Amino acid sequence: MSGRARLPGARGVCAALLPPEAGGPASDELARQVESYAAGLPAPARHGLRAGLLGLQALSLATTGRRLERLSLDRRDAVLDRLTARPSTGLAVEGLKAMVVLVAGANGRAVEMLAAAGASEPARPDGAMDVTPSSDWPAYSTADVVVVGSGAGGAMAARTLARAGRRVIVVEEGRRWSVQEFRTGHPLDRFARLYRDAGATFALGSPPVAMPIGRGVGGSTLVNSGTCYRPPDAVLDRWRDDWGVKQADPAALAPYLDDVERTLQVAPVPPEVMGRNGELLLAGAARLGWTSGPLLRNAPGCGGCCQCAIGCPRNAKLGVHLNALPEACAAGARIVSEAHVTRVLVEEGRTIGVELRRPDGSTCVIGAPAVVVAAGTTETPPLLRRSGLGRHPALGRNMALHPAVGTAGRFDEPVVAWKGVLQSAAVEQFHGSDGILVEATSTPPGMGSMILPGHGRALLRELAGADHLATLGAMVADGPSGRVYGSRRAVLRYDLSRRDGDRLMRSVEIMGRVLFAAGATEVLTGLPTAPVVRDTDELAAAVAGGRARHLHVAAFHPTGTARMGADDQRSPVDTDGRLRGIDGVWVADGSVLPTCPEVNPQISIMAMALAIADGMGER
Repeated sequence: MSGRARLPGARGVCAALLPPEAGGPASDELARQVESYAAGLPAPARHGLRAGLLGLQALSLATTGRRLERLSLDRRDAVLDRLTARPSTGLAVEGLKAMVVLVAGANGRAVEMLAAAGASEPARPDGAMDVTPSSDWPAYSTADVVVVGSGAGGAMAARTLARAGRRVIVVEEGRRWSVQEFRTGHPLDRFARLYRDAGATFALGSPPVAMPIGRGVGGSTLVNSGTCYRPPDAVLDRWRDDWGVKQADPAALAPYLDDVERTLQVAPVPPEVMGRNGELLLAGAARLGWTSGPLLRNAPGCGGCCQCAIGCPRNAKLGVHLNALPEACAAGARIVSEAHVTRVLVEEGRTIGVELRRPDGSTCVIGAPAVVVAAGTTETPPLLRRSGLGRHPALGRNMALHPAVGTAGRFDEPVVAWKGVLQSAAVEQFHGSDGILVEATSTPPGMGSMILPGHGRALLRELAGADHLATLGAMVADGPSGRVYGSRRAVLRYDLSRRDGDRLMRSVEIMGRVLFAAGATEVLTGLPTAPVVRDTDELAAAVAGGRARHLHVAAFHPTGTARMGADDQRSPVDTDGRLRGIDGVWVADGSVLPTCPEVNPQISIMAMALAIADGMGER
């Protein structure tokens, strides 16, 4: 990565978290790498990082009279011990720790990851797409339909409309990626560039929620796990009965779901690439008598390199850049990349197109009588607001996230969770009854640390033994308690409800029981009050004594901020996907789903986008 954001105190924090005297990386070099990564963060995140580093330095000076990097190893440990003992400052230390370990791990494992990425030839070539960077796009052009966003919803809508004979232009804020870049690019560089805000998107709240959101031609399908669940019939029934969404009727949506599954070539994870991580989940669930099985994924030809989250180096995972978008382009669609849509243009109550901003700050206009907004759950509300179309009181509200927590189990034998499919198998036992879905999930090598307790020598020991950890994640089907503020830039807020917090805590116990049943000698809970437990009794006590607001919560499935429905007071978007109050604007992304779909939402979003686009074609 190019450029550096000067961060006073970075060297001291690196030395305290991963002390070079105990085998950690050289603090000077690691601090430079952290500064380089931080240069790609948005201004609020950089300011927060700087404030955290300066706060640690100030505490060190106040309590010891010396800067953190000038203290002995034991005294550095003592400073961090003091901070992590307080919940108010412990989360700040954990945030710094996550970034430092991410950077150190990605750099330390880069050779290994690149070797795995290039170990075999790609399963298929890049998709044939008509992509033009906005810098080369004319100042004015026209289309029948402009689709804003090239992810799951936008790609499917574009394909349908192009096949119906419409002149379609898809506008994407990110750039086009090639499989060769995924095979040869540095892992940290891929992570920073494939995600909005270099992966540092957060929803404010107690606890704050990490929300990595993909950005590029193909949207989050470039970086998701590839897990493909159909929405449960019970969810579709609620969307139909409670919200009046006629397309959600299970029989009506079934043909679209079938189309999506054919497009993505959905199939169960093969045993030969599942990896030991998934095998242990299945073994533990079987011993407990709990329902489980391999996940369904869109990855024919997967080699199990566990790099889904930073771009598949085999083109095995079938994101929409390998199917729906090439198919749309074959039908005549064009894609404009690296183009930020500043506003939807309106004249006399009807859209007349969109205005784009190029990377150099110049603008261009695409005139069109119809616009499909598929910018994503967090970006659609700000776009509509800055276009003067955000007056509906429910726009930006009612965000569900599918909040998730992780747990790990230590085994006597090596597990090497990152050798195999990133997300491979699931425990369904508590899904229908409690809305809790447990999945065997890992991160690319070295790039996950939130579950590892401690700092200094203790953290280095944990990192050294990471190959003996099996890692699980659990998601809960949450109520819509989040909100997207802002117009120029999205500001996210999410307040975890007591009910959902209780279910997250229960998820920790469920995952721990699976791991112990599979033979784990200890479980890393992620709870600061009891980070390590050695049997199920300790596990139950740790969960009973823990608090959900102290958990490390992440979310990957935001939905509902422009939800569709028959009630014009509750839903900014009508049951046909049209934005209320304006002619010619439709919405076709995760924001229209009325509630949390209770499963990984890729299939739900794509099928609903197909239904909406079909309705547009009829008009």
